[in-house]
Amino acid sequence: MRIIYDLDKMTETARGWLTGGSVGLVPVIGNLHAGHLALVRSSIQECELSIVSILDSSLQYESDDVHTRIPLRLASNLQLLEQERVDVVFIPRPTDFYPSGFSTHVVPFGPLAERLEGVTLHQNIRKAATSMAKLFQLVRPDKVYLGQKKAQQVALIRKLVNDLNFDLTEIRARKPP
Repeated sequence: MRIIYDLDKMTETARGWLTGGSVGLVPVIGNLHAGHLALVRSSIQECELSIVSILDSSLQYESDDVHTRIPLRLASNLQLLEQERVDVVFIPRPTDFYPSGFSTHVVPFGPLAERLEGVTLHQNIRKAATSMAKLFQLVRPDKVYLGQKKAQQVALIRKLVNDLNFDLTEIRARKPP
């Protein structure tokens, strides 16, 4: 299992995948749980290469959100992924992923973005869309595996992929076990 922290290394590695078969990406925010591992297993079964990205939850949620108080258990997460035989784990440093002065965001609009979570947590929707766009550009997956727990975010990510013409063949959403 290869672990990549550097954005440029991830881009360089992804360029080598263009002819190596299908690439599956399981984006994880925070710590792994059984639902993530089910997605990882699906990726491993269906793709030649399986990548897991782990973003610190503080990158994804507003600072007063409960998720930012959950410490990342990186060692145990990596041990679980090693057991699953994941090919690459991408753990971008927060200061690289969102550097000082970062000011370009993907901001979903329309009925899908303005309902449910979008009414009260619009910053989280914006951060999720921006993070996914960055991951898709850096990793260049063919398939993305998402949990259905947050159905609105899954729908927004599908719309993002369609609207911005990301070269993805499939987005799989799975109900948590």
